[in-house]
Amino acid sequence: MADYSHVKATKLVLKGLNKGKKRKHKDKKKKAGDGEEKADIIGGWWAISNFGEISGTIAIEMQNNAYIHALDSGLFTLGAPHKEDEGPDPTEQFTAVKLSDTRIALKSGYGKYLGINSEGLVVGRSDAIGSREQWETVFESGKMALMAANSCFISYSESGDIEAKTKTAGDGEMVKIRSGAEQEVKRKDDIIEEDRGNVKSCEVNYVKKFQSFQDRRLRVNEGDSSMLKRARTDGKFHEELLDRRSKMKADRYCK
Repeated sequence: MADYSHVKATKLVLKGLNKGKKRKHKDKKKKAGDGEEKADIIGGWWAISNFGEISGTIAIEMQNNAYIHALDSGLFTLGAPHKEDEGPDPTEQFTAVKLSDTRIALKSGYGKYLGINSEGLVVGRSDAIGSREQWETVFESGKMALMAANSCFISYSESGDIEAKTKTAGDGEMVKIRSGAEQEVKRKDDIIEEDRGNVKSCEVNYVKKFQSFQDRRLRVNEGDSSMLKRARTDGKFHEELLDRRSKMKADRYCK
């Protein structure tokens, strides 16, 4: 990561709740739309929801659009709030290093690992990962907290420091880890790849998956595919595909 630059001062925009009067039909449509989960992405930085998603460059959001910010003194504070479509500054970006199934280390742009001192302050002055430079992510009920090596959760103090001094995680200890890595797009359905497309393309997909290519030739049943369409409707699609492959006598997995 390049040398840190100054933090931009921006205005925090808070979203309020708008409660309207009851409406029969329009409210039903609104509720249906509200039921769809909205992706939590700000300026290309998306909120992780489990430990497995932590990788590469990350930022730690402590309040709406405000991130943990590294100082050249080796201490940390809360950076100025960003606009709703603006991601974290370089001084608010860290490199995550996985140490186990629950623990990570965090490296600042100054090349130092984040840890805690004897007073419970979060500091970034270590060149190596020791016991004090290990962090544990705690997920519960869709929320997350970050626990330091002293078994306390990080929070923002009145004096402006980032510290780890409380054993319980309340609202003030809730954080979001945002990732700048490219997010894997998840499909809404659970249809496997081989079953996507029309019946003929599906048959080719399964032939490629199971056929033994001794002479490097793809053998697909040239018979009428109308039976496949009917079988797909009746829920017997895979049985029909297996039957058609077995007739070709080129599939080592068929009788």
